[in-house]
Amino acid sequence: MKGVRMKVAYIFSTQKHTVSYVLARMILPQLEEDRHGAEVVGMFFFEDNNYVLVEGNPIGERLKNIANKKGILLMGCDQCCYERQIADKLFSGVPIGCFPDLYNALSGNLPDQVITL
Repeated sequence: MKGVRMKVAYIFSTQKHTVSYVLARMILPQLEEDRHGAEVVGMFFFEDNNYVLVEGNPIGERLKNIANKKGILLMGCDQCCYERQIADKLFSGVPIGCFPDLYNALSGNLPDQVITL
C-alpha cells in the first residue's frame, strides 16, 4: 500500500471466536497477503486467547512466522499464562507481562491506535 500507514496494536480480550475467527480468518490472511492496510506493531493476548501462543498451535505458527517477518510484538498476559500453566510453553521469544511491560515493549514503535477485540 502506498502512503503513510497507520500503526495499530491489537488486544485480544474477548473469548468467543476472537482468535479462531477474527485473527485466523480475517487479520492473519490480510497480513500474510500484505493487504491489511495498517502496520501492526503489536498483539497482546488475554485469558484463553493465550493458547494461540503455545508452541505447536497451527494459528500461532502462522502468526509467529508473520510476526517475525514484519517485526510484530506478540505478548501474553503473564497472570493469564500462569493461571493456565502455559507460561513455559509459549513460542520461543514471546514474552509475557502486564500493561507496563506492553507499554515498554511498544515504546520504540508506538501505535497510532489500539484496537481491543
